[in-house]
Amino acid sequence: MTAEGNHYGDRVNMIGGTGNQGIVHHHAPQPQPTLEEALRTVVTLMGQLRAEVPSEDRGSFDDALPVLAADEAVTAPPERRRALLTVAGIAAMLGTVGTPLLGSARAALELLGVGG
Repeated sequence: MTAEGNHYGDRVNMIGGTGNQGIVHHHAPQPQPTLEEALRTVVTLMGQLRAEVPSEDRGSFDDALPVLAADEAVTAPPERRRALLTVAGIAAMLGTVGTPLLGSARAALELLGVGG
């Protein structure tokens, strides 16, 4: 620890010179998942969190699972949207433990053209 206290992040001291640009970070863009990949993540997280869902909400949660796990050709986008909204609501209610599921459901909803 320095006399200045804790420091997190970049620290740059530039003295003199010309044409200084500071720190230049080059980050490769992250590939966007497909809708099917996003839905697989949602289904996986649903399986992991099912025991955390209160019994009075478990029926809605369970009803959403086959809709989200079904092939895209079998399930219409409005059905998937409703199922994802149900799952997102339940995940939000779960609090911190539901955060990964909520994020995954939101990502899938964005790929369906909802939110964003």
